[in-house]
Amino acid sequence: MNRGGPLMNFRELHYADRPLILPNAWDVASGAALAAAGFPAVGTTSLGVSAAAGEVDGSGAIREQTVRLARILSALPVMVTVDIESGYSSDPGEVGALVAELASFGIVGVNIEDGRPGETLATVAAQTDLIRAVKAAAPGVFVNARSDGFWLTKPGEKPPLDDTVARLNAYAEAGADGGFVPGIADDSDITAVVTRVPLPLNVLQLPGRTDPARLGDLGVRRISSGGLLYRKALHAAVTTALDLAGRASDQPVPSYHDVVGLVADLKSRR
Repeated sequence: MNRGGPLMNFRELHYADRPLILPNAWDVASGAALAAAGFPAVGTTSLGVSAAAGEVDGSGAIREQTVRLARILSALPVMVTVDIESGYSSDPGEVGALVAELASFGIVGVNIEDGRPGETLATVAAQTDLIRAVKAAAPGVFVNARSDGFWLTKPGEKPPLDDTVARLNAYAEAGADGGFVPGIADDSDITAVVTRVPLPLNVLQLPGRTDPARLGDLGVRRISSGGLLYRKALHAAVTTALDLAGRASDQPVPSYHDVVGLVADLKSRR
């Protein structure tokens, strides 16, 4: 069980001299290994948990697996925050009850996203209702409100900066403790969110596009690995297997969409 004023301690990690580097685990062993490596807090990744369960990320199908993993990881001697996708329900009461259950284990934070299946976004009203319900049911949990406008932006399209800012401000008014914008990378966009939103900004590490030191200079308070560690682990496993078989491999680390595609294809065959 996490010890000592967890919300205050976890919140303080967002206001240190450097951004909080939050590695994301997908199972018990990865969580334990990351804790043993000295990270003060560990998160979970819905991509890894979903893929390991044979489910497509973001489909809302891994509530049971997420709760089970959170219960076990809560025994780690570090703070644990959990990715709950969009809450596994559209009913605010049910989402609040889920987070209260997680809090009963000692979980200190949750990510809750406004993305929905079909690459759509929830209405601001619906998402603020969920956030209010979570804070009412579990006031001691750090709610990292994720807005997926940048994440869902197609190549060549202009990211919805103003809409993202408006959403995060609404989520802050509803009680969110942090704001998460996966997919954001340009300095000007990051600076706009930092200066226009009164929440510590969480950014997803995007190799080749974001640099932790630079993100810290821009005012980012938290940098998540998301599914990166899981994807690199898959790559290492396949590369090692090919090496054992005497076969060379120049395959890159699979992308998020590569992993989702593999799982979706297998699921369609079941």
